[in-house]
Amino acid sequence: MMELLQKHASALPGIWAMDTARYLVAAGSLALLLRMLAPTVLKHRKIQARDASASDLRREILSSLRSALIFSLLGFGLYIAAREGGVTIYNGFAEAGPVYLVLSLCLMIVAHDAYFYWTHRLMHHRRLFALFHRWHHLSRTPTVWTAYSFSVPEAIVQGAFVPLFAALVPMHALSLFIFVAAQIVRNVMGHAGYELHPAAFTPGRWLGWNNTSTGHDLHHELGRCNYCLYFRWWDKLMGTEHPGYPEKFRAIVAGKVAAELRP
Repeated sequence: MMELLQKHASALPGIWAMDTARYLVAAGSLALLLRMLAPTVLKHRKIQARDASASDLRREILSSLRSALIFSLLGFGLYIAAREGGVTIYNGFAEAGPVYLVLSLCLMIVAHDAYFYWTHRLMHHRRLFALFHRWHHLSRTPTVWTAYSFSVPEAIVQGAFVPLFAALVPMHALSLFIFVAAQIVRNVMGHAGYELHPAAFTPGRWLGWNNTSTGHDLHHELGRCNYCLYFRWWDKLMGTEHPGYPEKFRAIVAGKVAAELRP
């Protein structure tokens, strides 16, 4: 093992820099955009009346940087496995073409949605919550910086999906890049504190099967509801979506003050 680590050690700084930069660029860009648009365009789209404190922001940023380090270590393990032939990652289209790239990427997104829902619900179990998930829920009013604000055990659970999936399904390097980039963008949008989705995402409309900023914000505010990530499928199927979510989303996108909801 030590020999493998020494052999590939030169790749670790680059992997760490990419994971950290991805988080800082996605969260920082949206934070800047919100600062510019919150007083005007997004004035009536703030989900909670409360604002996160400066200490909340410091905690979120520092723990997110720690999570990025953990993700990079898991990514480094995947890199070694791929270089040593234990995992198949395509660097071109000679063995698997563009159609395979698209299909495998779609499968990965759907699989991640299921993985997130069930690990998320499991971490809410009373015997696991304090160890795994309590740290993330210190952010009752989430911000873009909440996206990676995990305890060490939860960061390991969250970061394990990519190497686990790649070990089962051969992937293109490009599809992995697209997946992790899209995932962090979706994640920071879900924690933005402002509803960033248009009315087409209203439940019952053509994009209503997708999760929204309001949907995940309710999870932080109330706790035991709305466990999903990308889509509403699992929450609807398992009866864990808050019944007041559609009404609150409609009120926010209509520019009205949404009523406070109870657990």
